[in-house]
Amino acid sequence: MSVLQTLQERSNNTCELCTSTEDLKQYTIPPSLNENVANDVLVCKTCMDQINGDADMDANHWRCLNDSMWSEHVAVQIMAWRMLQRLRNEGWPKDLLDMMYLDDEAMALAKETGEHKDESEKIIHRDINGVILENGDNVVLVKDLKVKGSSMVAKQGTAVRNIRLDRDNDKYIEGKVGATLTVIITDFVKKL
Repeated sequence: MSVLQTLQERSNNTCELCTSTEDLKQYTIPPSLNENVANDVLVCKTCMDQINGDADMDANHWRCLNDSMWSEHVAVQIMAWRMLQRLRNEGWPKDLLDMMYLDDEAMALAKETGEHKDESEKIIHRDINGVILENGDNVVLVKDLKVKGSSMVAKQGTAVRNIRLDRDNDKYIEGKVGATLTVIITDFVKKL
């Protein structure tokens, strides 16, 4: 059974955040790059657009989190926590956040994207042109780089797909150059 089919079965073909039954899609919660049942949720287009920032946040739409935050599935709990964090200045989400419980492992994963931080505290990764980088972006090297610990040289123009951001340092990203997973400094990449 595919991940999507498993999500449809566990959610009874409804959005796991707002219970809508229309235009459902699989969403892998960042920073995970692997689709699997533990890292994915089934969401409707309305939720997906607001999660991705393709639509303005509608605080009233997210009142549904009052129910979904109690889901038995950790991925749903994490997404509910993150969306409540985005809306915490509205007032009512603060009360839900105070009631919500995530175990240490789930809380660490929930905090990976920095939703809980104020804008001034967030670490923002930028490429050589100042373009903001996100987990899962594709970049290209703008300079030949020697890969530490090997004799390999990553050539200018090499594409690095599905990057991961270092959450502690805004200058570091991780990505595969050839078969080698390596840390790359953002000053030497350009977003594709």
